[in-house]
Amino acid sequence: MRIPRLFTDSPLTPGNRCELDEIAANHAGRVLRMQPGQTLLLFNGDGQDYTATITEAGKKRVEVQVEDASANPTESNLEIILGQTLSKGDRMDYAVQKAVEMGVTRIVPLATERSEVKLKGDREDKRLRHWRQVAISAAEQCGRARVPEILPVMALPDWFDHTGDCDLRLVLHHRTEQSLDSMTRPARLALMIGPEGGLSQDEIAAAESAGFLPVALGPRVLRTETAPVAAMALCQWLWGDIGN
Repeated sequence: MRIPRLFTDSPLTPGNRCELDEIAANHAGRVLRMQPGQTLLLFNGDGQDYTATITEAGKKRVEVQVEDASANPTESNLEIILGQTLSKGDRMDYAVQKAVEMGVTRIVPLATERSEVKLKGDREDKRLRHWRQVAISAAEQCGRARVPEILPVMALPDWFDHTGDCDLRLVLHHRTEQSLDSMTRPARLALMIGPEGGLSQDEIAAAESAGFLPVALGPRVLRTETAPVAAMALCQWLWGDIGN
């Protein structure tokens, strides 16, 4: 039987007992209906996995005994900062989920001219919390030891400044003949993805002026939620931990 794997914000130390945070406790106690004596695999973003045994289980409170820790080797050597233009509903969720599975380091939602979604104030805070939970669930499922950071929504000038220390910055643009395999191998990569209607000519020009290189993934136009998955798969194959 597969051992459930859960993220918790709680500190984890082998030999100590700890109480799971509210979301993890709800999942273990209410959703999975786990009982004392059953085993969990926990992680809290420090790069390790922890085996734990449930000592107390209720619908609102779950306590565990942390047994041991082991290094988790699932993080890629390639650091990827993804700038994903905001899109509606499930499309943004899909982009976040699959980016986590493909090894993204950080996700920055972008506000662009043709973005279908405008977020401010409480609405932005609510969506950021939602995407954080999407990222946690994806990390639990794919075995990652770290949950990628999701930053507040950025305008393009802020995004350009934010990625200034990346040694390769790419903007996906199907109207170019430049391909990924023509690039020099980076250690820290920024990927910029436009909306359904594509980035405007002014935005592409601004990105290029800021040091972004236009790159095409092939002859077909990809949807905004498909593009980051395809791009990161190819980048991990060329420079990360998939091809090697």
